[in-house]
Amino acid sequence: QVRLVESGGGLVQPGRSLRLSCAASGSPFSIGPMGWYRQAPGKQRELVATITSGGSTNYADSVKGRFTISRDNAKNTVYLQMNSLNPEDTAVYYCNAMVLGRPYWGQGTQVTVSS
Repeated sequence: QVRLVESGGGLVQPGRSLRLSCAASGSPFSIGPMGWYRQAPGKQRELVATITSGGSTNYADSVKGRFTISRDNAKNTVYLQMNSLNPEDTAVYYCNAMVLGRPYWGQGTQVTVSS
């Protein structure tokens, strides 16, 4: 089974930054696209950003210009640099990875933006 473990979440003040990490392990095959999703209380899980194994990225309109997704294929790790955070970014952030067309999810990490 492929396992994904997120880290780096926490409480930050508006305007500050956080960097999330997600390490994948247990995959006997190369990992395809990876991404970050988030879910706020009472809301649906939504796409934040994705990145292919070749480095092509896609972002939700709400985070364009503020968030940057990157990955280290040798370490099977994906990152999310979050700048200029605002309270609307508060959510549980989940890591996703595709392996042979099958999705895998991390347990989530809480990000709270509040003064």
